Parts: sequence; C-alpha cells; structure tokens
Amino acid sequence: MSKLLRSTLPLALGLCVAATFASAQSGLDVFAGVGTASVSSSGQQINTFGTGVFTTPSMAGVFGKFGADVMFKPWIGFGAETDFRFAQGAYAGLTYRPFFYDFNAILMPTGRKFKYVVPELQAGIGGTKLSFYESSTYCNVFSGCSSNSATVASSNHFQTHLAAGLRFYATPHLFIEPKVDAHYVNNFFQFGSNWVPEYSASVGWSFGER
Repeated sequence: MSKLLRSTLPLALGLCVAATFASAQSGLDVFAGVGTASVSSSGQQINTFGTGVFTTPSMAGVFGKFGADVMFKPWIGFGAETDFRFAQGAYAGLTYRPFFYDFNAILMPTGRKFKYVVPELQAGIGGTKLSFYESSTYCNVFSGCSSNSATVASSNHFQTHLAAGLRFYATPHLFIEPKVDAHYVNNFFQFGSNWVPEYSASVGWSFGER
C-alpha cells in the first residue's frame, strides 16, 4: 500500500493545489468513491522466470476513486481523477496493481436549472500504469516468517477517457454520484481488450454556491 500512496500522492497534491487556487473564482467539487473495473484475459501463456506456465488473468477487483473539478461556468469545467485497485491481484505467477489517471473537460448540461439531480459528462486523456510485484517469504527460528513484495516491472500506456454520471444532492453541498467510466488504453496487451469499463459510486462535496 505504501507504493500505491507514493504513486498517487503527487497527483493528489497537484489536484488540491490547482483546485484550491481556482476555487476563489469558480465552483469547486471534490469526491472519493469505490467501484470495480474489468477487462478480459488475453489468453496468453507465460513461463514466468522459469517457475511454470501461467495463463494471464482477467482484470477485476475493488477499485478506489478520488478527484476534483473546477466549474468555470455552471455547465462547463475541468477536472482530474484517479482510479486504482486497492489490493494487488494475481498475474501469471506475480502480482499486479493497475492505476488509471485522467484529465477531463466536464459538461453539466442542466447547469443550475436542476438543484438536486445533475447529470455529468466527461471526456479527456490520461495514462495507465501497471506495476508488477514478486512476493517472497523469509523465515527463521528467532523472528518467524515475514513477507516482502518487490516491484519487478512496470508498464505505462496512454489512455483516453469517457464518463457519464448522475449527481444526487442530499444537501446544497453533499452529493452521491453513480458513474460509468470507459477507459480506452492504447496497446493494453497485458489484457484481452483496450477497453476497460468501470462502475463506481462516489461521495462528494461542492464548495460555494450552486
């Protein structure tokens, strides 16, 4: 988890700084949520470090999401978000963790016309990082056994991003948003498709007046 925090912290700080700077003159929203992303297996057979032949897996699991956006007008703005698998998953004798990040133009076509139900559309670009880890266990008679996970490889890909969500405002500031994301990851050869659909639900807070 510490490796994940080191990967996400610079982007998170950048989001916060940019959003805080812009919030004085614009509407600011921040949110965090959970969901799942999935993609099929490539069906490839891999002999990992001579330890045996493995079939590459499909992607699944529980993902975290967080981000922020700045609305320059009630109906248009800019935002950024990250999505990452909470736990490492099994991958052909190793473990892996995917990390998606994107920067988006945001359209809320109803603007301020609807106060409690607000549709949201996103389109943007970003990147995808796959980190692969090898786990090992050390044992001795004095301290017992301990496990260690070391990064053995990583792969970076360009991605384009589309999303549609629906914000339900419980108060003028607090909202819940189910969202469907579509990540198109260029040359995502580790899995069976470049398209990675994601389904999530987030809780957020809108600063300022709406």
